[in-house]
Amino acid sequence: MTFNSRPQRESNQMVFGIRAIMEAITSGKEIEALYIQRGVAGGLSFELKALLTEYNITAQQVPVEKLNRLTAKNHQGAVAFISPIIYQKIENIIPEVFEKGEVPLILVLDSITDVRNMGAIARTAECAGVHAIVIPAKGSAQINPDAIKTSAGALYKIPVCRHDNFMQTVKFLQESGLQLVCCTEKTKDDIYVPDYTAPTAIIMGSEEDGIRNEIIRISDHLAKIPMFGEIESLNVSVSTGVILYEAIRQRNAVNG
Repeated sequence: MTFNSRPQRESNQMVFGIRAIMEAITSGKEIEALYIQRGVAGGLSFELKALLTEYNITAQQVPVEKLNRLTAKNHQGAVAFISPIIYQKIENIIPEVFEKGEVPLILVLDSITDVRNMGAIARTAECAGVHAIVIPAKGSAQINPDAIKTSAGALYKIPVCRHDNFMQTVKFLQESGLQLVCCTEKTKDDIYVPDYTAPTAIIMGSEEDGIRNEIIRISDHLAKIPMFGEIESLNVSVSTGVILYEAIRQRNAVNG
């Protein structure tokens, strides 16, 4: 199921200093987070900002105090963290899944910001045989040591695809023949209604905001988890497990 081997670094690597960060970017390292001192100027800082534009990398402008808390060394107004995983492109994975004769099952996470939820979801997804996880480049939890630990190493095994134009990526999945199934309370249909034996992208939203309306509008199915107790919602990682294993149940029933 894993399409590309990955180096298994144990933690995010901090890189500080403008020149060192530029070398990390040009050498192809995945930048998980980048902090630049607010108001910093100079020749090297201009070169760094030009490089960020070239590589489409977003940086956060922060006060120098934040950088000083991250490291006591000479950071020159810039600190970056390199991701412990290598992100992949869903455009490369979908054709490979079809070529292998498998039915795609993709998990799309819309703005899941808690790293432990991210890790728990990845662990369940890997166990369920999900082909890839898709996340937005902005507004998503960092894949950091806490996420890796909570995933029990699953984040090293399952492809994670991080895309800048999240809506375009979701539309790509639909145009590639995958049905979009949004797990949301905004429907009367429960999770047992959709036919998950077809190529499917299951979409989960954050517990605070749910799935963005633009995705809800273009989805093929809205499906909710039936609730019978007094508490009205499940943790998003638990909800993900519930709907994923309904998909697996249906697929096993057909193949069994």
